[in-house]
Amino acid sequence: MKKETVDLICNVGELIRLFEKSTRVEDFLSSVVSLISEHMNTHVCSIYLYHEAKKKLILKATKGLRPEAIGKVELNLGQGITGRALKELRDICVPKASKSPFNEPIKDIGEEKYEAFLAVPILRGLSRVGVLVLQHQTPGFFDSQDTKTLKAISAQLAVILENAQLMLELGIERKIKISNSKMDSHFIKGISASDGTARGKALKLGARGEALFLTVNSEKTETTLDDFNRAVGLSISQLEQLQKEMEEHLNEMVLLIFSAHLLMLKDETFIGTMKELILDGDTPENAVIKVVNNFIALFSKSEAPLMREKAQDVKDIGHRILRNLKPGIEAPGDYSGQIIIAGELLPSEMVKFSIQRAEGIVLFGGGLTAHIAILAKSLNIPMIMTEDELLFQIEEETDLLIDAHQGHLFINPSKDVIKNYEELKISHRLAAYPDVEEKSFTRDKTRIRIFANINLLSDLKVAKKLKSEGIGLYRSEFPFLIRNELPSEEEQLRVYSKLHEEMNNKEVVFRTLDIGGDKMLSYLANRSESNPFLGLRAIRFSLKNKEIFKTQLRAMLRAGYKRNLNIMFPLISSVDDFLDVKNIVSESIIELEKEKINFNPEPNLGAMIELPSAVEIAPELASETQFMSIGTNDLVQYILGVDRTNEQVSNLYMAHHPAIYRAINRIAKAAQEKNCDLSVCGDIAADPYMIPFLIGIGIRKLSVNPRLIPVVQDRIMEISEKKCKEFARKLLGIGTIKKVKDFLKENESTLT
Repeated sequence: MKKETVDLICNVGELIRLFEKSTRVEDFLSSVVSLISEHMNTHVCSIYLYHEAKKKLILKATKGLRPEAIGKVELNLGQGITGRALKELRDICVPKASKSPFNEPIKDIGEEKYEAFLAVPILRGLSRVGVLVLQHQTPGFFDSQDTKTLKAISAQLAVILENAQLMLELGIERKIKISNSKMDSHFIKGISASDGTARGKALKLGARGEALFLTVNSEKTETTLDDFNRAVGLSISQLEQLQKEMEEHLNEMVLLIFSAHLLMLKDETFIGTMKELILDGDTPENAVIKVVNNFIALFSKSEAPLMREKAQDVKDIGHRILRNLKPGIEAPGDYSGQIIIAGELLPSEMVKFSIQRAEGIVLFGGGLTAHIAILAKSLNIPMIMTEDELLFQIEEETDLLIDAHQGHLFINPSKDVIKNYEELKISHRLAAYPDVEEKSFTRDKTRIRIFANINLLSDLKVAKKLKSEGIGLYRSEFPFLIRNELPSEEEQLRVYSKLHEEMNNKEVVFRTLDIGGDKMLSYLANRSESNPFLGLRAIRFSLKNKEIFKTQLRAMLRAGYKRNLNIMFPLISSVDDFLDVKNIVSESIIELEKEKINFNPEPNLGAMIELPSAVEIAPELASETQFMSIGTNDLVQYILGVDRTNEQVSNLYMAHHPAIYRAINRIAKAAQEKNCDLSVCGDIAADPYMIPFLIGIGIRKLSVNPRLIPVVQDRIMEISEKKCKEFARKLLGIGTIKKVKDFLKENESTLT
């Protein structure tokens, strides 16, 4: 019988259907092994989950072995082929198990007759989740393609199986009360993180990053157990529908992002406890609040970061059930009509709120990081940040209005404020997509090319609408940041191929992973660093985690088949860094050749210039690379020694500094002398004061937020290249910040 391995890879749709059919966690696991066994045409498929406290692998589901072994078979790390695969974090494919030195057959489960053995570890980042095992009677039945397929499947299942393990281990009741104070009409000043306007009721997730508990509603209700069952069923169907919508609109997030929610809604410990409380006389609302608060307390007090992350998932579920319990047909259940107040958010949480139609977000203090702000813009969610502790006093369900253009939060806004808000919202909607020219020229006909910075595939719509000439920077870390596990090679391939296809053969520049600093992957074992921006970030992380790096490079090389492929590496500090990267690219090319997989064997390789050391060796880098790009956000930070995420010194972070002008000029000269293509892709590329300087020193490629393309084009078309040269020459001769500011003010209208 034919193996249908391709059908399994990335087939999230089938997994969703398994969710819909399953009523318990155990049922879901049983369905998974049956599905894999059917597609792979194998006699046995088993899932072992790793119990961290016991340091043991436990058989949780099997198709082919004796059912009574489920929950009873336990393996130590390193025990047998299965235990060794997880201990050494590697795939093990054995043609004949009886001859393998690793084999330790387990008595009385019926596995002695199965010779072919394939074990693939299930990992969440670098953390152990379990092992996926296939067995077959025919020796040598499994080949390298089967291994690749099972690896792709295990990557997809990692988060959901990890959640399943948590759900199988939890169940304690605890009640905690929270009191709220009342606020009258008020105004809070903040700073804008993502433009837009929004109005809705307050929903608090915690003002300092702590878990905030659900509170008892003072209104009397007459809901029943039947109403509760209806609310739970409706919640499940809503989440399944949201998952499908997410796959349609946010292609890079084809994963079971709501897996924890769905598992808990089908878990007997979680939902069953609520039912017991209702049968004992509690109202459904109080039963939900008690159980949810119990789990929030349980998760929040755990020492494991993963468990603490689940606190928000639990409150999210409770919120949905409570909304669905409210009288009325087809209650929304989601966050429509609500504004989220939080101390901090993970990127994956931001995505969930976006998918569930939150109106806007208010973050307190240090909760705002650069990647969260970028993600909010891509998801088109109005967001502001404030350090005003009045935020703590806002009561849930309070009417709020966000003007994220100005960074204002109105509490119980007046009629006049609401009227102004409606007018502002209409005007911004009308101005969303202004007319732009296909090509950009200065007044004296110098050609300047404008590209788009892309974070999510959803940004492509705006980029194409505003006639971007290509993608000057694709931030490849965002599909990693918004997920709960590492995306597989196949999943990355689909995203990278989509970028090429959507841009219709226009230039696309892929930047490899730029994580670290304020962009951490929650599912990797993060080590605390006293100076994270000077630590293991960007290319340093990739070189340290070679397998993750090679997986990404392989996907990019494959996506570039028969296309012009540009790969750029962030935070290059030396020529040696770049040569090390080139060697790994060469290794990936050799692997793909041996595997006879289609790919681009001659990619253009480039370096981002973001460090003072890279500025010093720009001529050497220009000789080694096919192209360079100036990442001005980090360049400013590192040259001036200012953490751009630190509000205490934010006033010292400035592009209009003599050292910044001179550094950019040195890079531009080096590129011109070596005939190396050069672009600018940071915030400076859209700065109306910096654009004339960049043009004046010979830079002809700018890459900006897609929504800023019309503004940048307007600026380019109103200035003269000849005058820009003189403008740049004078700026480079100024030595103080004050004189720079005075000069810019004096010359604001003299460049046409």
